[in-house]
Amino acid sequence: MTAAGRQPREGLSIGAVLAQLRQDFPDVTISKIRFLESEGLVRPGRTPSGYRQFSAADVERLRFVLTAQRDHYLPLKVIKERLDAADRGVDPDADGAVSGRAVSDRSVSGGAGPDGATGAPRLPRRLVPLDGADTGGVPAPTADDFAGGAPMRLTREQLLAEAAIDETLLAELVQYGLIRPGAAGFYDADAVHIARTVTAMAEFGIEPRHLRALRVSADREVGLLEQIAAPVYRHRDSGARERGDELVRELAALSVTLHTLLVKAGIRGMTGG
Repeated sequence: MTAAGRQPREGLSIGAVLAQLRQDFPDVTISKIRFLESEGLVRPGRTPSGYRQFSAADVERLRFVLTAQRDHYLPLKVIKERLDAADRGVDPDADGAVSGRAVSDRSVSGGAGPDGATGAPRLPRRLVPLDGADTGGVPAPTADDFAGGAPMRLTREQLLAEAAIDETLLAELVQYGLIRPGAAGFYDADAVHIARTVTAMAEFGIEPRHLRALRVSADREVGLLEQIAAPVYRHRDSGARERGDELVRELAALSVTLHTLLVKAGIRGMTGG
């Protein structure tokens, strides 16, 4: 079997792989593994009946990808380039990798090193520090934070009661686009949280009209995610919708984390901290 993923007759099912990975990556799902396969990051074999068969090297490749995303925030394109470089026998960590320098130790693909030992893939260089101290003690969002839950339909009266706001404030929130009722005129759970947050900010003299720029910024972020995910949604296979949804959730988590870090950096410059 090669590092690129050609399989022997026997291997692990996708369920068995999921069970192994969840020990270190609790949020991983079968759809996530299928998505990574569709992007060419792992290429499991197939049984005559069409079931996936993953080798130990496939599992290590998946571990590498998941670690690179979770701990180093590398985009899939970069991760794939590093894996492809290792498959070609060049060192993805070396500055001269593109010139074809051979790998002298254990490769990203999980293959054997010069001593014949097979080990875990080397991790990519850290791009962004993500420990609690560097994020101000607030955990970075994950893709699951953007998963749709059971929908909540609140009437105008219910929203006013739940958020403890009056009609005047609600009218301003709607006027400046901070809260948007659905087509049928109902509100969701996020509208309650937004109203409560704006109420808390009002204690500092910030009015809904001052927050219009935040809505515009959020809409631009959503527009960017739509552009990136659109090609995935346009695929005609049955799993396109699921892959697109997962891609959007992952990108949303990255986008919110980046936004938080940028604001933190700006405040640090303002306060001299």
